[in-house]
Amino acid sequence: MRISTLSIYSNATSQLNTLQSALARTQMQLSTNRRIITPADDPVASARALEVSQSKEMNSQYATNRSSARSSLSTVEGALQNAGDLLQDIQQLAVNAGNGTMVQGDRIKLATELEGRLQDLLGVANSTDGAGGYLFSGYMATTQPFNQNGTGASYQGDQGQRMLQVGASRKMPLSASGSAVFENNLTGNGTFQTQADKTNTGAAIISSGSVIDRSLAEQGKSYKLSFAVTGTPAVTTYSVVDTSVAGVETPVAGQTGIPYEAGKAISFGGISFDIKGEPADGDDFTMEPSEKQSVFTTVTNLINALKAPADGSSGKAALSNSLNTALDNLKQAHDNVLTVQASVGAHMKELDYLDSAGDDLDIQYAATLGDLQDLDVVKAISDFSQQQTTLQAAQMSFKTMSGLSLFNYL
Repeated sequence: MRISTLSIYSNATSQLNTLQSALARTQMQLSTNRRIITPADDPVASARALEVSQSKEMNSQYATNRSSARSSLSTVEGALQNAGDLLQDIQQLAVNAGNGTMVQGDRIKLATELEGRLQDLLGVANSTDGAGGYLFSGYMATTQPFNQNGTGASYQGDQGQRMLQVGASRKMPLSASGSAVFENNLTGNGTFQTQADKTNTGAAIISSGSVIDRSLAEQGKSYKLSFAVTGTPAVTTYSVVDTSVAGVETPVAGQTGIPYEAGKAISFGGISFDIKGEPADGDDFTMEPSEKQSVFTTVTNLINALKAPADGSSGKAALSNSLNTALDNLKQAHDNVLTVQASVGAHMKELDYLDSAGDDLDIQYAATLGDLQDLDVVKAISDFSQQQTTLQAAQMSFKTMSGLSLFNYL
């Protein structure tokens, strides 16, 4: 069989190129410590490695998001802590205002101090996150949430909560709306509120009361208790009517013309309270379902109560009733702030767990990528040495073969 010189050179060159390519590929694997240089090396492993790499990058982004969320929640927690401290201080001032030895001038001074506390509380409610965004304005981050007015403050934000993806299946709020923190406060004891009518002329003081039958107390009914002083010697009695329907007063069964005993529990409709002191003829007290009231309205009402004259037994009783109402409402507001603060703390604790789970996932993704892409260095070095020897042998043999010629023997 005849083999042309052209075929010898063509086949040898092709074979040498193949051996050189294999050697170059192995050298590239060693220099990058990667088994897969191009997707063609292992299409299935390449596709899987791409998926795992994307998941690993997403996990890294979630870690960055968690860091941002922790920073935002820490700022919110600090603001809520300040709000709680201020409310506790305001409650203490309200208790001090009930000191019977105080004169009007002392109460005016307390009212002035409370006005300062109110400004501080508004400052906390209008706190920013350090980047120009307000913490408690919901989605309206560039709008100041609270503006002071004659009855307290008006809320300018919305009910939204800014969220951030901190895990593959978890979004976390970065803040709380100002409405939920500072306005979502129930009045009274949380179920109903007792109040003295502003036109009362007696010296009776009503307690906050308590629930004795929740199924009845939570029916949302309103009541009015009225005193009557008749006869000689004077006998004080009271009657209770249901005022749930506007303009209609329905007597409550068994609560008509009841002799009044100071400090004795009065119970009906699933609620119980007591009245102390001497009521006047025609004095009224109301029991209404608790409603939501802004903490700024509560503090403003307290300031106004301290500024009002408290002359005589009726004036002192009105002041005591106002202080009791304010203390009940302040307690509810403080409890609400603590509840929101606890929620923020729970979210921060959850971030710690998510960080731990994210670190574990990162290790798992790295291990999977290693299995798919990492090079067996020992095997690669052995292959490189073998391929180098093979290439050298092929080059020497081609050199020898290409040097053969019939003319050398003629």
